[in-house]
Amino acid sequence: MKQLNPSDYDIDPITGFLPARDPLTRLPQAYDAWEQCVAELPSYLISGHVRQWLLALPCIDVSSMTDVAELERAMLVLSYLGHAFVWGESPTVATLPKNIALPWYQVAQKMGRPPVLSYASYALQNWKRFDINQPIALGNVAMLQRFWGGIDEDWFILIHIAIEAKAAPAMFAIPAAFAAVTSQSNDALLTQLETMATTITSLYETLDRMVEHCDPYIYYNRVRRFIFGWLNNPEIPNGVSYEGVDAWHNQGQKFRGESGAQSSIIPSLDAALGLTFDRTSPLFQHLLELRAYMPPKHRQFIEDIEAYEKHCSIRDYIRQAKDKPLIDAYNACIDGIHRFRATHLGFAVNYINKQAEKPGSPVATGTGGTPFISYLGAHVQDVLNSRLS
Repeated sequence: MKQLNPSDYDIDPITGFLPARDPLTRLPQAYDAWEQCVAELPSYLISGHVRQWLLALPCIDVSSMTDVAELERAMLVLSYLGHAFVWGESPTVATLPKNIALPWYQVAQKMGRPPVLSYASYALQNWKRFDINQPIALGNVAMLQRFWGGIDEDWFILIHIAIEAKAAPAMFAIPAAFAAVTSQSNDALLTQLETMATTITSLYETLDRMVEHCDPYIYYNRVRRFIFGWLNNPEIPNGVSYEGVDAWHNQGQKFRGESGAQSSIIPSLDAALGLTFDRTSPLFQHLLELRAYMPPKHRQFIEDIEAYEKHCSIRDYIRQAKDKPLIDAYNACIDGIHRFRATHLGFAVNYINKQAEKPGSPVATGTGGTPFISYLGAHVQDVLNSRLS
């Protein structure tokens, strides 16, 4: 098989799954109405009358928009406006007006992912650097867009951005590890596994910092509401309809909400290391569904790793080689992924489960539309069971 090249999948050796060039901060003048509205979005939400401002927006033609950076910016802007329209006032509404729905749908079609707020817009494309000459890291990055705003909302997303920025070495170690297996070079494979393990350590150490500025109560009551999707939510049982989108005939669409599980980092590592999960479990099916919300090339990267692993299994090679340094390095990767997922499970409990005080709160359902506690708990144990002896 042809060797994988992460660069072919819009993965950068420095920024990883983040864009190689910093995201566009503003669309051209023709889209000023959107930009002015999204800039004032926190104020409109606080006013309690955000929908009147959103309804006043013109229905802007996006048919001529082809630049990828502009399309990503448009996807971000429309995602924030769309979610503000649905969730920003009481009662919740289940119909998006044409002036938001139609261009959002058209941009989403061009981007190859659904018109709903996803991780790609919420995190991957939602940052700027204070100093362009310094790394993408906490202390040098700020969000481009927010709903209500505040340090808790910002920090929640900035942690994810910082994690993405640290993941690049592991993504480029994956094809090199496959090449080492092909050439049967234990030393080369050991080097790549050590790179993966070191990178994974930096990921969970960054995730650990979530508690520094994101309070569980604030997250649950102010941040979380806006990132729900249109699936498995009792407030909109029939999903959300998109006015003006003829292809959907005014039928409600049930899209999953934004979730960190839409990041491509851990799925890529799972695939490369040959981790196996119960394919009949709801969790496995859920994770497969979430790939539809990833940028298409990132999704393809995971799928191609899976295909490559079937013919060139790192896990099987190490198991057959019975080389202790390789086993130890492989298990270090597994332990790191387990640590990352166990930390995430702990946050799910503290930031969501323990914050649900009112009867009827959607505590059993994550923003992606799943009963997250049972799913995550099983997944954490499955990872631990993948260690080699």
